[in-house]
Amino acid sequence: MLMDFLKAIAVGVAASAPIGPIAILVIQKTLSKGMKAGFVTSLGATVVDAVFAIIAIFSLAYVQSFMEDNSILILLAGGVIVAALGLSMALSNPFRKLKAAEEHKRKKSYVSPTDFLTACAMGFSNPGAIAVMFALMAMFGLADGEASDWSCFPIVLGIAGGSMLYWLFVTFLLNIFRKQFNMKTIIWINRITGAIVIIVGLAMLAEGLKDLLI
Repeated sequence: MLMDFLKAIAVGVAASAPIGPIAILVIQKTLSKGMKAGFVTSLGATVVDAVFAIIAIFSLAYVQSFMEDNSILILLAGGVIVAALGLSMALSNPFRKLKAAEEHKRKKSYVSPTDFLTACAMGFSNPGAIAVMFALMAMFGLADGEASDWSCFPIVLGIAGGSMLYWLFVTFLLNIFRKQFNMKTIIWINRITGAIVIIVGLAMLAEGLKDLLI
């Protein structure tokens, strides 16, 4: 069981490491609002990873079949959601956010539940994320689709813990570099990261439309 727990931590880190929409969102939140906001945002990714891990353990075969049967709908809906979130990121106003932070008497950063919920929405709308989780768990021998009790809880806990450790390290480093940016730079970071997320969403939407029309 200890070996499975350590493997699960490795899966959590590996699932979080790829640069995707959530990683870009965490970077944007950390640089514009501080480490606390970035880490809270990353907790949304941790929740998504934990949920995907539970699904992979208990119903891998069923979910794979569902994704194959509804791949077009998943891509279309996911593309719209991701693109909309990217647009929101690009149009955000760090000056207003910092003013709100001062009014709430925060020292360097402030936290909004919206950050967490945005990351959750982005994670659950990305079909690629669950595919990565399935592949990693299969590679480490942690998902056989035959679990019938809660003995797998340490595995889910390990994956969540690995994800949290990874994002804690990343947001800590980003917060150090954040002090070197002025507000004009942060505005452009918001716009660029938002544009990247929009492109990812549009690519998902285009792939879904291609599959629908062909």
